[in-house]
Amino acid sequence: MKLRIPRSRALAAAAVAGAVLVGGGTWTAVASDSDAPAVHREERIMGMDGVRIDTSFFTAGTGSGKRPAVLLGHGFGGSKRDVQAQAEQLARDGYAVLTWSARGFGRSTGKIGLNDPDGEVKDVSRLIDWLAERPEVRLDADGDPRVGVSGSSYGGAISLLAAGHDKRVDAVAPRITYWNLADALFPDGVFKKLWAGLFINTGGGCDKFEKRLCEMYERVAVTGKPDAAARDLLTAHSPSAVGDRIKVPALIVQGQNDSLFPLGHADAIAKAVDGNGAPVAVDWIAGGHDGGNSEEARVEGRITRWFDRYLKDDKGVDTGPAFRVTRTGGVDSTDGAARLRGATSDRYPGLEAGQRELKLARGARAQHFTNPAGANPPAISAVPGVGALSQLSGLGMGLSLDFPGQNARFETAKLTSGLRITGSPTVKVRVKSDRDDAVLFGKVYDVSADGRRQVLPSQLVSPVRVTGAGAKDGATVELRLPAVDHEIRAGHRLRVVLAATDLGYASPADPAAYSVSLEGDGLLSVPTASGVRTQAAPLPWWVWGLPAIGVALALALLLTARRRSAAPAPDPALAEVPLQITGLTKKYAKSADRYAVRELSFRVDKGQVLGLLGPNGAGKTTTLRMLMGLITPDEGEIRVFGHAIAPGSPVLSRVGSFVEGAGFLPHLTGRANLELYWQATGRPPEDSRMDEALEIAGLGDALERAVRTYSQGMRQRLAIAQAMLGMPDLLILDEPTNGLDPPQIREMRDVMIRYAAAGRTVIVSSHLLSEVEQSCTHLVVMDRGRLMQAGPVAEITGGTDTLLVTTEGEVSEALADKVGALPGIGSAVRTDAGLLVRLDGASPSALIGELVRLDVPLTGVGPNRRLEDAFLTLIGGSSA
Repeated sequence: MKLRIPRSRALAAAAVAGAVLVGGGTWTAVASDSDAPAVHREERIMGMDGVRIDTSFFTAGTGSGKRPAVLLGHGFGGSKRDVQAQAEQLARDGYAVLTWSARGFGRSTGKIGLNDPDGEVKDVSRLIDWLAERPEVRLDADGDPRVGVSGSSYGGAISLLAAGHDKRVDAVAPRITYWNLADALFPDGVFKKLWAGLFINTGGGCDKFEKRLCEMYERVAVTGKPDAAARDLLTAHSPSAVGDRIKVPALIVQGQNDSLFPLGHADAIAKAVDGNGAPVAVDWIAGGHDGGNSEEARVEGRITRWFDRYLKDDKGVDTGPAFRVTRTGGVDSTDGAARLRGATSDRYPGLEAGQRELKLARGARAQHFTNPAGANPPAISAVPGVGALSQLSGLGMGLSLDFPGQNARFETAKLTSGLRITGSPTVKVRVKSDRDDAVLFGKVYDVSADGRRQVLPSQLVSPVRVTGAGAKDGATVELRLPAVDHEIRAGHRLRVVLAATDLGYASPADPAAYSVSLEGDGLLSVPTASGVRTQAAPLPWWVWGLPAIGVALALALLLTARRRSAAPAPDPALAEVPLQITGLTKKYAKSADRYAVRELSFRVDKGQVLGLLGPNGAGKTTTLRMLMGLITPDEGEIRVFGHAIAPGSPVLSRVGSFVEGAGFLPHLTGRANLELYWQATGRPPEDSRMDEALEIAGLGDALERAVRTYSQGMRQRLAIAQAMLGMPDLLILDEPTNGLDPPQIREMRDVMIRYAAAGRTVIVSSHLLSEVEQSCTHLVVMDRGRLMQAGPVAEITGGTDTLLVTTEGEVSEALADKVGALPGIGSAVRTDAGLLVRLDGASPSALIGELVRLDVPLTGVGPNRRLEDAFLTLIGGSSA
């Protein structure tokens, strides 16, 4: 129900809004697409109870029509700038949008109150007061704007708190947030120490928080056990404190990879809002605080549609299903990204729907283990800040560690058919201890058929504090395991583990002995949410791609067959020269005077690793495409081992290339992909020399695995191995390190060097100057289609004739002039790194002696071999 504010209250609100304004606003036009209306942004500082709140107000279009308003909150440790892009898009979609930096963040002042009802929540009500006075904003009554609130994490909680404290809020869309902060940081009475510490540090340290929050944290961090006062304080700052008053439509977006605010928080929000009679939709995304943000565009689009329905009253808009969960369906072989598919239901199933009971037959007897002194070493599950762990677990990989003697484990038999867990599994156990207070961490693993691999879904655990464990018969607890959406294949087992420690949590420091046994029939109850249906997967690319590629190849052969007979005769003088390019020229399509490559000439000899360098648009890829016979030059000539290159030239069989990026069949192994490729060339199998190529590529046992399981680095190495089949005399690689991390780049560098070591030749085009400098023997530098310089790397970078002198403190201009005037010195130039000295007859030792004589405080003298400096000098500072 909407709150109808009397005219007298509206006037009072206007007076308050006028009083809180500290400085005049500044309007700024924000660039947008040419077809979209311009977005205007007004910057304003508002004063609220002695605190300055930094705000931005966004509108689009020039019309005077009234529009609903949206408040966008930011995540913890961020500021209003984090949501600016979404605010601008909402403005283009017809909303008046207000963003702000919460107390203690960005340019706003004040202490962090963790969404204190008397601080941050009242600030939001004052922002709503201000919106009510804006001429652009649609009103439901005097002082009552039509307004929705959204935000992620910290900002998501404020959206729920605003709806509970201020009845003028009409719709909310919280993302990856909490229902009860005490339950998030003290789940079942166990201190989540790593996340709590990150909270404090991300906020800028304890002194940045309200005093009582700082004192509470330090008290719990020292004892390792939350007390009632700590729970009461955080609960009072939580949406759960006003849950019975949140009666507006709520779109709840929660992350599956989230050990901070797991799916149980979204479940509690949904049940509370639904119980209040308001519309609810729940969306479990592939992401969360433990990493991943691949669905940003989809989620923001759904939030906009939610507001279109409940703020603009557009009853025809599709707000999406009542429940949606994103599921991972393998790995894309072309870019390494996880394939995501949605599964939906017309009702939210909760965390317990479709229960299936599995007998925990293995290890059903009581098991004994210990809590080590100091709770060290701890088991490892989720590690805040290392989000890759939870993302990998969705792909059947990941990392988890349980130490022997510190846990009990119970297993099901092998599953005769697959099942999907959607919700929170439960199991009853009896816990005995030599101490009354026991802390355990429950988790359920997916164990492979051979028992060698186990995956902890989303790297999540459920902590439980068991009181009364020291009694004669111990204590019985129903352990609610983490809520997940995870597929278990037929033949796999489920393994329930109860560990005494976990890296992310505080365990008792005193040593303790535990005994755990299953209660009753020893059943594990697994929710399957059978009403949730996965969307059909798109056709794999090869279903339609391979026929198209075949047609294209046939046409290419047909069109180029006539040209082969006209190829120039081989040049015997160049028979041992891998590549010579002479006067190569190629104009842009439909252009008479714009050149992609112009009068390019250079030569490459055996055993060289040649780096082809240049800024974007320099003509590197065009040159490589002409070299491979993929396109025809307008003028000039390319000769490989003396043979002129044209589309379909027989000499191209001596050339291997990785130019456009390789496409592999993800369901086949790496070896099968290579064999299929070689068969397509029509050459004898014995000519593939596959073992040699594979030894250089260094793929090892991974060659026998399906390509869909490969990392980006492994796919790149498989592509290089494919280019090396037949051990071609000339290997051409275009950006072979794209998408690789530093260790993988180093491995790729070693592959190139090993390949050339046997007298073969490698040409590599790359934008990574440091890698080119380390792996290449020679360089060709291009800019705007022309050759700028060619030669050995040492020659282009200046060799040992140029020295870099570093000193304590900055080098003065006067000192540079003195050094430059010394006998045998060509020049001395100040740079950010120090003094760049070019020798012109003087030796390095003589230079050092002169510097000591001048009382220069030396810290180092060495050759300046930075390719970056030489490169930027050659191309005149063009962007790479």
